[in-house]
Amino acid sequence: MALPTFAEFEARARADGFDDVLERRWAAGRVVDTHTHPFAVQAIVTAGEMWLTCDGTTRHLRAGERFELARDVPHAERYGADATTLWVARRS
Repeated sequence: MALPTFAEFEARARADGFDDVLERRWAAGRVVDTHTHPFAVQAIVTAGEMWLTCDGTTRHLRAGERFELARDVPHAERYGADATTLWVARRS
């Protein structure tokens, strides 16, 4: 499946009730220890790779893969050997 454009991702997210849509870039090898967000997240990896750990399960996500998290869900993130880019929609 081809990636949508950022405009298409944003339009779909806003139609689904998300308040904020942005692009996030993470440095190679970055590790973000377990934390939560006060918002729900819907995201797509557009470049690079990441590992997302929730409830003891780790998912390896590559460019083109999506994930969702409800608000206040504890999770950890680790980014690959190359910089990683995500398109992220947030719902307060």
